[in-house]
Amino acid sequence: MRLILVGPPGAGKGTQAGRLVADYNIPQLSTGDMLRAAVAAQSPVGLQAKAVMDAGGLVSDDIVVGIIRDRIAEPDAKNGFILDGFPRTIAQADALAQMLSENDLGLDAVIELRVDQSKLVDRIINRAAEAKEKGEPVRKDDDPEVFKDRLEAYNRDTAVVIPYYEKAGLLTVVDGMQSIDDVSRDIESVLSKLDEKV
Repeated sequence: MRLILVGPPGAGKGTQAGRLVADYNIPQLSTGDMLRAAVAAQSPVGLQAKAVMDAGGLVSDDIVVGIIRDRIAEPDAKNGFILDGFPRTIAQADALAQMLSENDLGLDAVIELRVDQSKLVDRIINRAAEAKEKGEPVRKDDDPEVFKDRLEAYNRDTAVVIPYYEKAGLLTVVDGMQSIDDVSRDIESVLSKLDEKV
């Protein structure tokens, strides 16, 4: 099961990915985490990434795809994976498709958690308040101003991959404004239909 979850910040991708990891025993691959791990492991691609970051540059799509290529070759990803935070651009989506094709792999589904963006800020404010009540640390990206900037960046840069995957026939939209359990149920319904096709 090779999946991509897309949707704006605050749509619930992390929550749903966590449930899918548990249900399907496949890893959630966050490009940020993979980048840090590759640098720490001093793999060839990790050393490349470190050189770029040390020089203050942005890690290229080629390097990120190289890190994903290395990561999906690990034993825990042999049954699939969930990509989180990638691809963010059409160029990255193309590079990912080419890399998967070279490894005789493909994506099973791209699930968009579609949400009412005007209500997302309220959701984030509530999430921060709930964390404070529980005595938990508030995520720094749950600051409403920081969140609005992230939402703008998503709409400007990342939302373009949605029509890309729709055109490829891989996109399924799930209503992300439902309860967490209802969103999980709808995702499960999408994935069970994929199992039937196999």
